[in-house]
Parts: sequence; structure tokens; C-alpha cells
Amino acid sequence: IMNYWSEGYERIRRINEFLYGLNNNAKGLTIEQKNQYQAEARFIRGYVFFWLAKLHGSFVILTDINDYKNRDRQRSSEDECWNAVAADFKFASENLPITWNTKYKGKATKIAAYGMLARCWLYAASVAKYDKKQFNSDPLTGISESKAKEYFENAANAAKQAVEIAPSSGVSLESNFENVFKNESKEIVFASYYSSPTVRNAFDIMYAPPGDDKNNKCWVRGVPTAELVDEFEMANGKKFDWNNAEMQQNPYANREARFYASILYNGSVWKGRKINTIAGTEPEGYVEYGNNSNADEPKKTVTGYYFKKMLDQSNLTFVDNGSYQPSIEMRYSEILLIGAEAEALLDGASHNALAKDYINSLREKRGLPEFAGQNLVEAIKHERIVELGFEGHRYWDLRRWREAHIKLNDIRFHACKITSSSSGNFDYERVACDDRDRKFTSNLYYLPIPSYEIRNNQKITQIQGW
Repeated sequence: IMNYWSEGYERIRRINEFLYGLNNNAKGLTIEQKNQYQAEARFIRGYVFFWLAKLHGSFVILTDINDYKNRDRQRSSEDECWNAVAADFKFASENLPITWNTKYKGKATKIAAYGMLARCWLYAASVAKYDKKQFNSDPLTGISESKAKEYFENAANAAKQAVEIAPSSGVSLESNFENVFKNESKEIVFASYYSSPTVRNAFDIMYAPPGDDKNNKCWVRGVPTAELVDEFEMANGKKFDWNNAEMQQNPYANREARFYASILYNGSVWKGRKINTIAGTEPEGYVEYGNNSNADEPKKTVTGYYFKKMLDQSNLTFVDNGSYQPSIEMRYSEILLIGAEAEALLDGASHNALAKDYINSLREKRGLPEFAGQNLVEAIKHERIVELGFEGHRYWDLRRWREAHIKLNDIRFHACKITSSSSGNFDYERVACDDRDRKFTSNLYYLPIPSYEIRNNQKITQIQGW
């Protein structure tokens, strides 16, 4: 994920070769058909460009096969790179169909392209607003702060287009959050789908609790932190607070629906059993970080929690037969959150009103009361944590907001260690789940160009600070 350069440029080359053949050699295609094929290819290239942009900021833009005749060239500016991402998604949004025949399930659609276009512009706008050349002196990284308003407007407009065509695209919010991650979910905007028996994924074996397999084959590659679990609200919309005596006595009661669909906690009913995360119990009790070293023993939670979100509760044979839930790249709720953030940062009564409409439409479907606070931007950040948790957004959000060097540096995250008290109740203790401080220094906002590229390309320079 963090070293994508070679893989990315191999894909770019293949896409550019395809586009050259389409434009110069293809026979018997109408203009509409050519545009559709080009839109499919450019959607993929835009996605590859997007990864290079968020990793490096500045990269080499190659969009034509003739570019390879003089391959040695300097990186483009970050502003130019984000505009290249946007150009591909914009073309795709104008030329992809609204829907496909069901046999083509998984192909990019118009709403997927608008959604990715909105995401692209939100990232670019965030760099323009928050970076301010504080973290890197490279002349090709960063975007002028004067571009922030324009790019937030672009993000808001793309999100608005996606919302407008959602009904005709068959896309809407699910009433039951547990249904969001199933193959037939109405919320899926773009995803990879799997097919038994050959095309499968390993999500369940990587994240299911150890009691799901009697032969101790569950890997438990990641578990929710206590910080994330505490973000989930109460069912009435109040903030969860360990200092509230009633909440502390029974911390997993009366929480919002997304909590119960996302987290396996002590007492959760899962696959016909109750999850027991009390310290020292088998097979799923809490252990301190670093005590999962015996290869013959099942891996256990180091936070007191396990994943539930995206696991397939009906899959009892995932160790031998794999998993088949979709790998979702974009959901409709993310488009609403993009639109809300862009509108809120444009400010003004009409923009704030629309931002609240987006947020409240999401909260209503999740069974929560309307937003009633004062800080709309902070409310949106909270919604992104809870709504999009485990879906690959939080780390990149902290990067684009330029908050990662504060919230991921010189810090340890926490577990909820549960023990039984003499009275028969539970004692909840907040302890560190890390054995050392996490690190995110400011130069990590722009990852370095691979050294082999510096050797092979005589005109490219390394990003300053590396």
C-alpha cells in the first residue's frame, strides 16, 4: 500500500497502451462506444493517479504513449497531479453509463466516477487549506491556499451530481447498517465482488475472533482500539462518557446501531455463542500486546474488542473455503460525508444548511437524532470515524487534514481490560494496547520516490526531506 510506484506505473502503461489502440487501431466502434471504453480505462487510471497523489503528492504524469519516448522527466507539481486525477474521473463521469447489465456487476458507473471525483477534489482542497507549506519545502509539493475554495466547490458539485443521480443508479442508504456490507447492498457505489469457489478473499480468517475456528487458524490481524469504540454514541445521540456512572456500569448497553453492527465486545452474541473478552479466558480473552507469540495458540485481542463490521456471520467454513463479501471502495454514505465536509468548509448559510441536510439524512438512517451542535466540521469528522471505521479512511483523513503528526505521533492507543470483581460485576480498566509510542513525523505527509526510480530517471529529483 505504501510502496505503489512500480505497480502503479505498470498499470498506467497498460492503460495508456489500451487507449492508444482504442484511438488508433480499433475498428467498427461508434463514438459512444469508444468514449465508454475510454471512460472505463480512465476511471482506472484516475484511481492509480489518486494513490500516487496521496502517497507522494508530486509524481510523473504519463497520459499518452508518446510520453514514453522521452521517459526521463521531472515530477509534476502537486496541483497538476490532482488536476490529472480529476480530469480522468471527470471524463469517466461524463461517459460511463448510470447502470450496467447485472452480468457486469462491479464495473464503474457514472455515480462511482462522480463519487471518486468528489473524493479527489476534497483531498486536493484539504491540502490547499491545511498544508500551507508547513511540512515540506519541496518546490513541487503543496497547493496554493488560494485554490482551497475553488477545489471545495468542485468537491461539493461532484458530490451533488452523485446525489442527484443516486435514485436512477439504484443507490441509497440502507436502513439496517448490518446489511451495508452484503453483496446486495444498495449503498455500494463501487466494489470488487467475489465468486465461489475460485475468486475469494481472506477477510474473515484475518479478522474473525479466534473462537470461530476450533483449529486456531484465525489470524486476528487487527482489532478496534478503545478510542474508536468510545466514539460510538448512545442510542439517544448523547456522547459516551466513562465518567458517567450509569454508562460506566454497563458501557455496552443502549449504544447506537452502528456500534452493534461494527464491534464484538464482551457479551456480544456471535455465531451462536457469547463473546468473552475477560482477561485470561479462553479462547478470546484479552491479552497484553506482545503475548500473542506462541504460534500454536490462537491470537487474541489486545484491546478487549474484535471486528464485527464486514465479517460474514453466516460463513462457518471460511478457513477452508474463503470469504465472499464484497471489498467496498466507495459507499453512498461517504459521498454524503464528502458533500457535507465540502459545503461546511465553504461556509455561508446555504452551504451549512446543505451540509446539515447531508449529515442528518445519514444520521436518520442510522437511527440517531439530528445534528444539534455548533461545530459542524468536527461533527463531520466524528461521523467519518464512526461511519467509515475499518474501511481505510481514517489514516488518510488525518494526513489530508494535516493532523497525523499530532494524533498519531508520540502517543499510545488503549484497550479496555475487563476483569470480574468479587461482587460478580465487571471491572473496566483503560490500559495502553501499545508497548511503545507510535510515530508520525511531519515528513511522512509526502513519502519518498523509490530510490530505483531516482537511479533510472536522470531528471527526477527526490522529494525534499528524504
